[in-house]
Amino acid sequence: MKQALCRFIYYKVLRWKSRVSVPDFDKCIYCAAPHTTNWDLLIGKLFISAIGRDSGFMMKKEWFFFPLGILFRWMGGIPVHRDKRTSLVEQMIQKIKQSTKFHLAITPEGTRSANPNWKKGFYYIAAGADIPIILVGIDYQRKCIFAERYLYASGDIETDMREIKLYFRHFKGRHPEKFELGELG
Repeated sequence: MKQALCRFIYYKVLRWKSRVSVPDFDKCIYCAAPHTTNWDLLIGKLFISAIGRDSGFMMKKEWFFFPLGILFRWMGGIPVHRDKRTSLVEQMIQKIKQSTKFHLAITPEGTRSANPNWKKGFYYIAAGADIPIILVGIDYQRKCIFAERYLYASGDIETDMREIKLYFRHFKGRHPEKFELGELG
């Protein structure tokens, strides 16, 4: 029922498309970019449900006020307390290791503004839990979400981050001026 409704809204009402060729792993990190608008969350959740998969997401705790907090938690939201000195990476790794299934979407930019210095937490979580990183490109120009590439963290973060950023270079966010890859060396 949920999948059918999401398929209808995503494909028929909004007229978005999808290109998915990656396996449906029991555990993975979805690295989704570009992230230039709050609409990415809604489009992304419709997409993932429409293709019959599921994913949680992390969002700064300030968004989890009543009544939005109830909705975001129901959708799989995990509030992030950025002011605490606890390791969110370690918490996620432990949660993954204790789970039989775990899917988490993370936007590497960490903001909806242009940021050439991408956050690397998604990489460290995937590396520490030894799970794949699925690269999910959101393209508003083509009205299509792509999930056609995945990789495992090799341990060479500079090389892997360059490869990840290169994958996203052809996707256009809703506000393309707010997406920056930074130096690709």
